Amino acid sequence: MQGVLLNFYTEQNRKHRGRPLAEWLLEEARRLGVSGATLLHAAEGFGRAGRLHAAHFFELADQPVEVSMAVSPEDADRMMARVREEGVKLFYVRIPVEFGSTTD
Repeated sequence: MQGVLLNFYTEQNRKHRGRPLAEWLLEEARRLGVSGATLLHAAEGFGRAGRLHAAHFFELADQPVEVSMAVSPEDADRMMARVREEGVKLFYVRIPVEFGSTTD
């Protein structure tokens, strides 16, 4: 299937509507009917300002987090519209991909 790989990047401590932003993104994807999404925690990374974000032994708040989903272009459009509607500001990547399952 031809579709879109949609990745959102944030930090563990970012919240939206009182919940961790990454969890909110997962729940919104589910609510919109997206067939699957993955939440990934990274050890470290840096953003456009060059500031290092990392998971530390005693503090995980600044840990980089990625929410990734391979979806139809229409699902990607609906997800992006929902994020914009909520006024959420975050970095994303949208890449054309082919995806499927080996059991199809």
